[in-house]
Amino acid sequence: MRAMILRRSGMPLEPIEMPDPAPGSGEVQIRITACGVCRTDLHLVDGELPEARLPVIPGHEIVGRISGLGERVTGLALGERVGVGWLGRTCQTCAFCRSGRENLCDAPLFTGCTRNGGFATHTVADARFVYPLGEMGDDARVAPLLCAGLIGWRSLVMTGSAKTIGIYGFGAAGHIILQVARWQGRQVFVFTKPGDTAAQDFARALGAEWVGGSTDAPPTPLDAAILYAPAGELVPLALKAVAKGGRVVCGGIHMSDIPSFPYRLIWGERQVLSVANLTRLDAREFLTVAAKAGIETRVTCYPLDEANQALEDLRAGRLTGSAVLIP
Repeated sequence: MRAMILRRSGMPLEPIEMPDPAPGSGEVQIRITACGVCRTDLHLVDGELPEARLPVIPGHEIVGRISGLGERVTGLALGERVGVGWLGRTCQTCAFCRSGRENLCDAPLFTGCTRNGGFATHTVADARFVYPLGEMGDDARVAPLLCAGLIGWRSLVMTGSAKTIGIYGFGAAGHIILQVARWQGRQVFVFTKPGDTAAQDFARALGAEWVGGSTDAPPTPLDAAILYAPAGELVPLALKAVAKGGRVVCGGIHMSDIPSFPYRLIWGERQVLSVANLTRLDAREFLTVAAKAGIETRVTCYPLDEANQALEDLRAGRLTGSAVLIP
């Protein structure tokens, strides 16, 4: 197999060849056909994820076909099209797992972070955390649904019954969840980097009610806001934008420090919530919703050996939508 591996934080990924991974008991081998490039991959490369185990092959928005079955695997077949996301394995025994909150598991494995991921031609995955995808949709366009979509969905669910929702940061997750929220009949207000006309035009084209810069005030108070941009300084701005009783949901695995802010911004039973990972139930729910809502992702494709360029384009804000590697 070929892969792009991270050996040291802060260094470029290196191309390597290695033996195809053999699936162990309860695992499947997957021949990868597409893998999305997520902002979490940038945090991994930059050394901002202390749980990472290096060296590691990044990538956790995997689409491919099962090419090998380990012992004790049931319900999956050779050649079946499947997806793999961030949550790679949970212990199944801690208090969180037993109470249906496996996203908070005390001993998890994360795809492309603490176990090898999808910046490769092949990978192995725990069969219990593999999602059948059927045959609908182009592989490259489906890949971003496996993290940007799943984390985006969990963030949207955490807004509750909010009718007016603000989205701060309009990249991979933002452009997917705007479509879901509009399909649900909600009004969406999009906040981008000031002057990012490409992202603002894209948001308008997808049906945003209003579009402005991240420091702008929306024309009406919001019921909730979701932060997909990993910028802690946006939290006080979002609190200003939501009405009493509103929620600010922080959707990233990593965020810069939140600056101090006056108590009046959170008074009125406003809430700040974080999203930690996801559950398999989130995946089942969202993949069903995505099909019903007719979600269309915008992707820019790169060959596997251009993974470093894809990461740099994401870092520099040169992408509209998602980057996807094609092995």
